Amino acid sequence: MDTLSALIDALASGAVEVVDLSQPLSEATPVLRLPPPFANTPGWKMHLISRYDEGGPAWYWNWFEGGEHVGTHFDAPIHWITGRDGDDVSQVPASRLIGPAVVIDKSAEAAENPDYLLTIDDIRAFEAAHGPLPAGGWLLYRTGWDARAHDERLFLNTDERGPHTPGIAVEAARWLAEESPIIGVGVETVGTDAGAAHSFTPPFPCHAFLLGAGKYGLTQLTNLARLPATGSVLIAAPLKIVRGSGSPARVLALGPRR
Repeated sequence: MDTLSALIDALASGAVEVVDLSQPLSEATPVLRLPPPFANTPGWKMHLISRYDEGGPAWYWNWFEGGEHVGTHFDAPIHWITGRDGDDVSQVPASRLIGPAVVIDKSAEAAENPDYLLTIDDIRAFEAAHGPLPAGGWLLYRTGWDARAHDERLFLNTDERGPHTPGIAVEAARWLAEESPIIGVGVETVGTDAGAAHSFTPPFPCHAFLLGAGKYGLTQLTNLARLPATGSVLIAAPLKIVRGSGSPARVLALGPRR
């Protein structure tokens, strides 16, 4: 209880800051676009039930529709064929929705090359400077892509060759899934894989390796620039959707005020 009391005091004093890592969710939220013949997710849409009117004179409420993987969202293992026998989003243990986080910042590289891929050498260099990746924690990959989230065209960054967004190299994805102690990867882009990952071997390696290993993904994060390289705690709160492959999520971080 002393630890919890110290945390409460630190939150009250502002010594520990709560950073919202979630993008706003609305009809304007960028959505992943797959080429034919693949089926695409719908975007987000709100429908009015009543707003202090004849349908409900003292209350305002809506119903909504949208895909599980729209906006800032959580990927459960069952989302990918390699994890088809794993947990759906309702089965993910609550203890795995909170844990330490590190931030690897490659925003300068992504600004120069939108197809930049995080490599094992990049991760090793980070570990040499900051210590090993945290057991039971998250690797958050900062690329500066959250600055584009207000404009779907800029965010998806697609031309005649396909989308161009930063991601993680195949061997790095394999290592993070099979050898690293982390439980998940969080990114600022529309998905955990690079825009060009459809052409990788295997295709979409972050999905294939991480979800196949029973690990998780978080996408369309923001405000990673406000977090230190190490020393923050991540809280991911997806909806507890039975048989859900994922869910829009509110993602928060607790960290020292910078």
